[in-house]
Amino acid sequence: MRFLRRSTTKEAGTADETAAKSGTAVSDADSSAEARRKGYTPGKGRPTPKRREAEGKRRGPVAPPPRTTREAIRRSRELRKQNPISKEERRAAARERRERMLAGDERYLLPRDRGPVKAYVRDLVDSRRNVLGLFMPLAIVVFITLLIPIFVVQQYATLLTTVMLLGMIIEGFLNGRRITKQVRAKFPKENIRGASIGWYAFVRASQLRKLRVPKPRVQPGDKVD
Repeated sequence: MRFLRRSTTKEAGTADETAAKSGTAVSDADSSAEARRKGYTPGKGRPTPKRREAEGKRRGPVAPPPRTTREAIRRSRELRKQNPISKEERRAAARERRERMLAGDERYLLPRDRGPVKAYVRDLVDSRRNVLGLFMPLAIVVFITLLIPIFVVQQYATLLTTVMLLGMIIEGFLNGRRITKQVRAKFPKENIRGASIGWYAFVRASQLRKLRVPKPRVQPGDKVD
């Protein structure tokens, strides 16, 4: 009789547990059905990203601007491969960039030419006639004299070239000091490096006026404030 009573107790406990689980499942089903009827959306378990973050992930990081002409050419080739366009459109775009660069548009200038400081240096150089402007013609003259098999001509050409080069170096040094002093007076809050400004002015002055990029905004003899 005791064995039968124990079995009856176990069976009653199992029945109660089954009924409890069934009631829980029914209640869960009822709550889920009620949630679906009310338009409930379960949580994703993570915060929703902002629109700017989502667009940044789709587009990827923004590449820095090219620092040299070679890097700009290489990047333009990569862009052409990704976005193929016709030759006429590429030529028109290149022509427009060239025109804007010659006009001095800051968006199309190389990093070395950007900023009001560099624009002021260019104006100071372009407002004067420099011996350095004869550097390229002098190089052509030297090349021609080397082709002439006359010792006297080559001797005088070498002497003239040496004197001209010394004069250009002296003029470039003096111009660098003068322009650096004027730039520091014009932009007292800027960090002006004399060597960088002097070299920039030297390179600008050694180019032919018609080949300077951007084009000169002032004429020789104009006063630059």
